[in-house]
Amino acid sequence: MKRILYGLFLAASFFSAAQAYAQAAASVEGVQMPAWVERNGRRTPLLPGMELRAGDQIFTGAGSRALVRLSEGSVVKLGENGTLRFTQIDRSQEIFRAALGVLQGAFRFTTELVGQKRKREVDIRVAQVTAGIRGTDLWGRGRKDNEVVCLIEGEIQVGAEGESAQTLNQPLQFYRRVDAKTQPVGFIDAKQLAQWAQETDIEEGKGAARAGGRFSVALASASDQQAALGLYDELRNAGYPAEILPRKEGEQVLYVIRIRQLPTRAEAQALANSLKGKFGITEPKISG
Repeated sequence: MKRILYGLFLAASFFSAAQAYAQAAASVEGVQMPAWVERNGRRTPLLPGMELRAGDQIFTGAGSRALVRLSEGSVVKLGENGTLRFTQIDRSQEIFRAALGVLQGAFRFTTELVGQKRKREVDIRVAQVTAGIRGTDLWGRGRKDNEVVCLIEGEIQVGAEGESAQTLNQPLQFYRRVDAKTQPVGFIDAKQLAQWAQETDIEEGKGAARAGGRFSVALASASDQQAALGLYDELRNAGYPAEILPRKEGEQVLYVIRIRQLPTRAEAQALANSLKGKFGITEPKISG
């Protein structure tokens, strides 16, 4: 029981921190599982509402997506099998400053209308390429032998270490390096952009969790604490933000393993369907 209570305390701490830092420099808004955050060498499942700090690193698995909101009004999306590092996040001054590193995977950085007039200095390093953002919308992908940065709106300065930066200031211009060689700046069409955008957008009907979602999926229950902890650990190691809810039924304590913050019943059902038959889960139940 002591370990169960400790796990519940940690989960409660995450949510109370999210409430206390309503104006945090960055916070997780949506997760298409599995995904993790690594902080101080400890990796835990990525959770909607979680505050992010400088030094944090997000990892997404196969079929996964992550949506992060910065306090100055920008949104960062990370596609599957991606790694995103928050090297710097600073909102203590008049100018919002951030440095992000996309070590691998596709990403999109978008400043919504509410944040377009805020002063900011944001640099995004995509593998070996750095983009200084003065624009409001760009997409990129980091791979060891193929780095792409595409301007959707606004203006950016982009270049590799040791090379002169190039200015992209026309919609759908893109910068690319292949096998460590910079290619001439080109243009893409709207169809290509739409395909790229699908790599970073959270997909409907895939069981994504959202901050404030009211539905939950009870994946299993056990009267044995060790059995409950075993499934809890297995799910969390696999990138699913499982919780344990002790519930008393008569004289017996039942431990329910669940995942919360699904925004709709349809998303909750999609998550239940995707996990049924895995991790020993046989009859997941939806509530909300």
